[in-house]
This record gives sequence, C-alpha cells and structure tokens, in this order.
Amino acid sequence: MTASWRFSTLADRHRALGSALEDWSGMGTAWSYDGDPAAEYLAIRTKAGLMDVSGLKKVHVTGAGASHVIDRATTRNMEKLMPGRSVYAAMLNDAGKFVDDCVIYRTGPNAFMVVHGSGQGFEQLTMAAAGRDVSVRFDDNLHDLSLQGPLAVDFLAKYVPGIRDLPYFAHMQTSLYGVPAMISRTGYTGERGYELFVRGQDAPMIWGRILEEGKEMGIIPCRFTTLDLLRTESYLLFFPYDNSEMYPFETEACGDTLWELGLDFTVSPGKTGFRGAEEHYRLKGKERFKIWGLKLAGDTAPGNGAKVLRDGVEVGVVTQAMHSPLNGWTIAIARLPVDCANAGTALTVVCPEAGEIAATTAPMPFYDPEKKRRTVKG
Repeated sequence: MTASWRFSTLADRHRALGSALEDWSGMGTAWSYDGDPAAEYLAIRTKAGLMDVSGLKKVHVTGAGASHVIDRATTRNMEKLMPGRSVYAAMLNDAGKFVDDCVIYRTGPNAFMVVHGSGQGFEQLTMAAAGRDVSVRFDDNLHDLSLQGPLAVDFLAKYVPGIRDLPYFAHMQTSLYGVPAMISRTGYTGERGYELFVRGQDAPMIWGRILEEGKEMGIIPCRFTTLDLLRTESYLLFFPYDNSEMYPFETEACGDTLWELGLDFTVSPGKTGFRGAEEHYRLKGKERFKIWGLKLAGDTAPGNGAKVLRDGVEVGVVTQAMHSPLNGWTIAIARLPVDCANAGTALTVVCPEAGEIAATTAPMPFYDPEKKRRTVKG
C-alpha cells in the first residue's frame, strides 16, 4: 500500500481477501482480491455483491447558506432538491471545464452531504463557502458500503422496513443490525443497488454480517475495480480515467467540457450562476471530441490507452474496455472525433494483446439503455 492519509476500518478484511490496498484518493482501497473478477461481475449483474467504496469523500455542508454554496459549486438547482432525495451533479472551473462529479444528498432544509471522488470537489465547496453562513466539514468516519445487484433489495428487506418503497436517488435514515445507518438507493453499477453510509466503528460488523447472512443468496465481496467492468456497460465515467487529465491534448491544457463528456444533462434547465456557467454555455457546439462507445470484434478487451484508428490514422483512444461473459460482447468507452459520435462507423483499435481489432461506433449505455433495472419499483 502506498502512503495514505485516509483509512478504511475494513482494511484487514480486504487484506484477508488478498488485497494489497492500493491507494485511491488518499485511501488504501481494495483494487484487487485473490478471487475471480468475472465472478464478482456476474454476482452483481445476476445476484448481488458488496463493495467498500469508502474512498469516496464525504463532505457535510450545513447552515443557512448551504444551498447557496452548493448552487454556486455545482450544476444542479438546489431549490428543486427536497430532503430525502439526492442528485448527480458536475463541478466546473472558471473555464467551463469539468473538475469533478458528485452526488448531492439533501438531509434537511439547511443540511447536505456531497459525496465525490478524487477531483476538486472539496476545494470547490470550500471556495464557494467563503463569506457564507455555512459549515463545510470533511467526514472520514462515515464509511460507504455498496450493496449492488437485483437481489440487494430482497436481502435488505429482511432488516429494513420500507426499503422496497425507497425510490431511485432517494435515501432514508434508519438502522441496520441495531446501529444507525443512512441507506441510499444509488450506486455505480447500472443495477438496482444501495449505498450504506455507516460509522467506521460499525462497518466491520455490517460487512461481516451481510456476507455471512447473504451467502446463500450468492452475495460475495467485490473488489473496487469490478466497477470498471460494470461502468463500461452502463456508461458511467470515472474521473480522471476518461478525461484529458489522463489523455492530455497536444497543444492545450487539460480540461473537458460537459458537452464533450456527454454530461450536459447534469445542468439543471436554465440554471446560471454556477462556477463556469458562462463558458459552459459558450462552448456548446465547439466540441473537440466526444466520449462515445465502441463495439469490438472478438473477446479480447484492449487495455486503457489503446489507439483508435480510422483509415490507418490515429483519431482517438480507448479509456476503458471489457468483455462480458454474460452478454457476450466486447465493448469500450473511447474518446473519438465528433463525426464518429454515431452508430456504425468502422474503426480499428490497436493493442499489444490482440493487435488490430475491428470496431464500430455505438451509442451508450450498452446495457439496459432505458435504465429500467436501476429504477425498478417494489
């Protein structure tokens, strides 16, 4: 494990499963286990899997100015977000370029929790809070256990009254195994799933009981990088791994627009006043590339950074690819020219593992494009 300044109370559990606790966002994270990642992928797609995603950063924003701070720092309209609900949002810099994404949970009239990854979310919030009647507090005691898959609700229904009625992107203050928990119907898999926000001192007990009591249902522990297989199918981006911070431009600074990333839907209709808003709107129609999908021949998934060619000329790059033993496809998220953002353009992917791979462009998400699985009721 590299030097980390944030620690999961589940570290010993991950080591026992074979993880070296690689660093992510300052926390030793279970990027790898000794088991089969394909089995973990299949568990989440067909049964359920449990992941420790506590490396996500949790920030509480409270006080009379809380909604104003989040309105300034993010692309969503906080007056539309009621207590008990959450929303996915983006954060931009003054140039209108993406610097982080987050999920915003409204826990009360003047209380929010913002959960973000390894981007500049905390810095954006503290910048927007300057001079406001507000408190911005980083919370590393709060752990985040993600129980994802179609059987997750059946398991939780045995312990949490009302869980079946919890809508997509809603959360509830409740208890689990006799300890306090906030359970949110969110996740990063494209399946119906739940995030369990619990105290660090309670996380090992909850982790152990879910895996023991869910064993007969096929619930198994899943490594953090299993998310890469799931997110590729479900068109879920992971900063900075799909961004120019990882694949820099030759002649200009890093930074991608929401139009280029396909994240313009995160801007509430008609909203102005958020950081970078003027540049965001000005840059519409000026896309230098598009994040888009590829369907590939064969069953070898190219590595991240594989070159994409059109008529023998390099035009793009694969940012994440996977082969699904369940769906039988090999697919990829890629950074492509704007005129390739369509269905059926023939391209070639070149990688050391498989040489040249025939590919065609395709819109995303590949899996459950109508998002019926993650939003199902009951």
